[in-house]
Amino acid sequence: MAERFDRIWHNARLATMRADRPDLGEIEHGVIAARGGRIVYAGAQTDFPADADAADRIDCAGRWITPGLVDCHTHLVYGGNRAYEFELRLKGASYEEIARAGGGIVSTVAATRKASETELVGSALPRLDALIGEGVTTIEIKSGYGLDTETEMRQLAAVRSLGRQRPVAIRTSFLGAHALPPEAEGDKDRYIDLVCNEMLPAVAKAGLADAVDAFMEGIAFSGEDTVRVFETARRLGLPVKLHADQLSNLGGAALAAKFSALSADHLEHTDEAGAAAMAKAKTVAVLLPGAFYFIRETQKPPVEAFRKHGVSMALATDCNPGSSPLTSLLLAMNMGATLFRMNVAECLAGVTREGARALGVLHDTGTLEAGKWCDLAIWDIERPAELVYRIGFNPLQRRVWRGQ
Repeated sequence: MAERFDRIWHNARLATMRADRPDLGEIEHGVIAARGGRIVYAGAQTDFPADADAADRIDCAGRWITPGLVDCHTHLVYGGNRAYEFELRLKGASYEEIARAGGGIVSTVAATRKASETELVGSALPRLDALIGEGVTTIEIKSGYGLDTETEMRQLAAVRSLGRQRPVAIRTSFLGAHALPPEAEGDKDRYIDLVCNEMLPAVAKAGLADAVDAFMEGIAFSGEDTVRVFETARRLGLPVKLHADQLSNLGGAALAAKFSALSADHLEHTDEAGAAAMAKAKTVAVLLPGAFYFIRETQKPPVEAFRKHGVSMALATDCNPGSSPLTSLLLAMNMGATLFRMNVAECLAGVTREGARALGVLHDTGTLEAGKWCDLAIWDIERPAELVYRIGFNPLQRRVWRGQ
């Protein structure tokens, strides 16, 4: 009896992104078959049963199929915007100067605290839709613009609501240790007490966070502060990730590795020892060229050191109101290639396989292979390099999420 599937995509070229295949894991004459929202077969037409049946058969007319894209670092939910600060930067003010003068993250905190959950969802939906429109099927969204228990939980609840309103897989990260709120009056120890003793337990109890993040930087929190947050996360059974080495080298990459972090992100100032530590811990390097570009950084992340030590590299938009108001993962790939000299395979792996690895969901998505969710992006292109090469052009022909 012929095997029956829910849906078959045939006459396609596949970039499977499987790590056990060279380059992009290309299959020129490929087929994908799905049942129950999961891939049952992804491979060559010649190895697929000729008598296989399906409720729906889609002729891809030679188009390329990649895994659905993964944006593994965003701050998509927030109140207000920071266009005024952008004007200040154009006049010469630095990111740090604006932050120390009361702008930056704390200005978004003020706007977010004033916003209801409904307002936060409503303002975030257009940004999410822009990413979905480019083939994103999995996205990470952080809190960190509340800096008090009530608003942090409201922000994370808004994130969960987005996942109910759109066909997209959402992972949440609690980022209470993002900045010091005004009411803390400069007392970082007291604020970290609040994060560890009140915020994090409440968020964990409510099931609102899939991971815990922190911003370890001179304008944010020290290594000692970060250790306290990470130890609390560990006791609560939550994995960690870290904004590390963006503006200076405080040893963030090595600290993230010490806690077996899922990822360390930014990493412009990471040194050789940090890269080696990340490789040993299998911590993914998440590179964020949108922020590098937007705040006009000059120190590039050590891509060669990551290659040398075998550190997995992901790419993400870092969509946020202050340093990367970017809602295009395709543009992030072009920036990764142009600004950081990543190659095409690294860029595409960075927004599929390695992005999934950075979120701890590689077992479910990020490559085209049997058993994984049937999350696909189907492209009107002649070669995968076009996804990295072109600027401001979206060749997505169809997006598939959970086989639909």
